[in-house]
Order: sequence, then C-alpha cells, then structure tokens
Amino acid sequence: MKIQEMIAYCAAKPHTYIDYPYGDEPVCVRIRAGKRTPVFAQFWTKPANATFRAAPDEAEFFRSVYPETIRRGYYCPPSQQPYWNTVYLRDDESCEVPDDELRMMLDHAYADAVSRLPKYLQRELSGS
Repeated sequence: MKIQEMIAYCAAKPHTYIDYPYGDEPVCVRIRAGKRTPVFAQFWTKPANATFRAAPDEAEFFRSVYPETIRRGYYCPPSQQPYWNTVYLRDDESCEVPDDELRMMLDHAYADAVSRLPKYLQRELSGS
C-alpha cells in the first residue's frame, strides 16, 4: 500500500476526516467525536513513513515481526511512544509489510482510538 492508499483507507472509516495541523505534513486522520478529535494515523512523504496508534502489546508484536520496518512512534514524545508505531516505507512508498497486515494495523488504530473515548461518545459513533 502506498501512502495515498492508506490515507484513503483511513478516511473511509466512519466519522473520520483529514487534517493538516502543522502545514503540509503530517497528514493526520482524526475521528470526529463531539469536541474530541483524536488522531489515529499520521503520514509523511519526506521521508516516507506512517505512524499508527496501537495498544502497547500489539505495537510491540509488530515491532518484533518487522524490526527493520516498524519502530516505536518516531514523532511522539517518549511517554506516548509505546502507543504508536512508525512504519518506514521505501523510496517508492512501498512497504515490506503486506497490505492485509497494514489494513489490519489501521483497523486496530481506529478501534483503539475509539475505545479510549468516553462511553457516551463510543455509543454515538456506533449509532447505538
């Protein structure tokens, strides 16, 4: 998956939108949940990489499976690094991680961000 494909995949999730809080980069994908707008994925083109939210045990698992490609959240403060993974892409924006695993990581990033919202917001997002 290339960066634009990952961004489109994230933006297709319910209640999400793309934001540019710091200029052209990073491209942040947020969840619109009342006044809260948590980021669950961030994308850079120079150098090409993507940072996804993750539960600490899941984040560690992917780092162990792809030690040269996935590392702790590079752009995050040290206290937040266990909750984010940065996936490094090749110069052509391709990745060593298979597309289905990238999609799974993005699905988990979205679900993890939603699970950290207050219960009433989770219910609103699910339509219940």
